[in-house]
Amino acid sequence: MDTLPLRRKLADLNAVEFAAAARGAPVILLPFGSHEDHGPLLPMGDYVTAEILAARIAEMSSARGVDTFVAPALPFGVADYFGGSPGGLALSAANFRGVLEDLLGGLLRHGLTKIIILNGHGGNAPVIHEVTLRLRETQGLIIPSLYLWKVARAMLERSAPALSAGAFGHGGEPLFSVTGTLRPALVGEAAPPPGPAAKMLALPVSGFGTVAFQGLPIDVPATFEATAQGAAPAALAHAEPARGPALVAALVKFGVAFVAHVDRVARASAVSKSRSTESEATGSSKTNSM
Repeated sequence: MDTLPLRRKLADLNAVEFAAAARGAPVILLPFGSHEDHGPLLPMGDYVTAEILAARIAEMSSARGVDTFVAPALPFGVADYFGGSPGGLALSAANFRGVLEDLLGGLLRHGLTKIIILNGHGGNAPVIHEVTLRLRETQGLIIPSLYLWKVARAMLERSAPALSAGAFGHGGEPLFSVTGTLRPALVGEAAPPPGPAAKMLALPVSGFGTVAFQGLPIDVPATFEATAQGAAPAALAHAEPARGPALVAALVKFGVAFVAHVDRVARASAVSKSRSTESEATGSSKTNSM
């Protein structure tokens, strides 16, 4: 009887199945995102989109010979500019740091060192850098983080150079096209016109945490709902049905290539360490025999 292909989500495996798979030192994808206001067209939970992409990357990577699994996505990201919107659920930077350290520690304690973070929230990035930098300094481990929407934006800027800069941003591209492909039933079809920006210090709120003074930005404690939310209508106005599937395919292809690269580097490093250990052992044996 043919053996069924192994499921790629850790949540779908029993402990015995994964213990057997873990002996082969697989790649582990750790998806993160957020649950926050993404404007009037997109669902709040972009962590779901990150998890779907991670699952596709794991399936394709495994099919191409690099055993890869996906950990459950953390549904909450670091709180930054979106706490003023109803429904947003987020963690403080300190709490996210602790959760990330615990999650990574739970993998590392079992020798699962080939970890790639797939990040879907900008607020997470500084904390991810801080935690992974400490692991590099203390344990010599390099855990990379692929910021999905940053990569996707660069891809769109290459493939659609005529796309208006106004279409990019929170609630707009590239998340608009990716979500429209992976979760089409949840994407709105008509966005209300952006309202006037709020004011602080009698100055117009010009962006996330900024007001404009003499045309230049001044940092203030302003949150998302105070800004003129123009990215979503701009993305809708420039939407092209073919853009989303092509962008998702490019993201998955890029992720698969990066998984293969990380696996290849890790295996080469393991071989190098093994040879070094053998050489040291041989040298010690010769010294002892003299």
